[in-house]
Amino acid sequence: MSRVTVLGSGAWGSTMAQVLCDAGQEVMIWGRNREIVDEINVFHTNEKFLPDISLPSQLIASEDIAQAFAFAETVVVAIPAQALRGNLQSWKGIFPHHAPIISTLKGIEAVTHVRMTDVIKDVLGTPAELIGLITGPNLAGELALRQPAGAVAASESVVISELMIELFTTPYFRVYPSSDLIGCELAGAVKSVIALAVGLVLGLEYGENTQAMIITRGLSEVARFGDAYGANPLTFLGLAGMGDLVASCGSPLSRNRTFGEILGRTGSIEEAMRQVSKTVEAVASAGPILELAHAVGVEVPIIEAVADVVAGTLSPVDAMTRLMTINLKAEI
Repeated sequence: MSRVTVLGSGAWGSTMAQVLCDAGQEVMIWGRNREIVDEINVFHTNEKFLPDISLPSQLIASEDIAQAFAFAETVVVAIPAQALRGNLQSWKGIFPHHAPIISTLKGIEAVTHVRMTDVIKDVLGTPAELIGLITGPNLAGELALRQPAGAVAASESVVISELMIELFTTPYFRVYPSSDLIGCELAGAVKSVIALAVGLVLGLEYGENTQAMIITRGLSEVARFGDAYGANPLTFLGLAGMGDLVASCGSPLSRNRTFGEILGRTGSIEEAMRQVSKTVEAVASAGPILELAHAVGVEVPIIEAVADVVAGTLSPVDAMTRLMTINLKAEI
């Protein structure tokens, strides 16, 4: 049994805390919202983010970050990706620097264009040997119901990968090790953009043929992008790649897909933001991912179209027209 602090009391943080409790760990979840913290401690629920879900009775919550860090043998990060750097900078003086850090974040930092584990290294000076990533087709709404799911524990350190497997494995949550941290992290970030593209297709009332084209060509873009940055191409055929892409593109629980669907239907970024009040990572990451792709000479027309749509320089209808008129090359 290990003591694990989960940073973030939203849907994903609460779900990760539940999995960790079910795996036999002692878990404290940290959040800024006193009402949510009190609700978790008193009623063992988080109705705002996980309605109708009963959280484990042994899960404890705190809004005191110093208390959360003092509790931790391992830290799991489940806060919005674009808020990571600012939070880490404010916590740097009290962060438990001896503790392994496990990221659950899927995004590219908008300003610096770096991966989330690189943000951790940059701000805290944490060595790669203490950093891991857990990722895969894990929609919070389904995982919180304890439906069977799989994930990848990626790290440059075998010890950290094994730690993640030990911490998170339950009868309904199977965790596989990977040494391809770059590939797993890039796959998680880029799939959000492809899921938003599928949402646009749905919003424009196109059918399965169009969706299948976007998903499969999107996977090709993810794989080419990752390969250019040194990832293992096989990573994109596994849970971190194809698995996460299928879940995010196929489920109405996906925020990125839902956002894209509203945007495709209304043509309004403002309306999509109003209706999807939670963090939509593809909106912040699409532009930086496009720049990273261009920096290594990789063509990513779907990602480029999404970046232009969320930037307001291209309509969803014109985005589809562009995708259907680009120069054709061999599929593979």
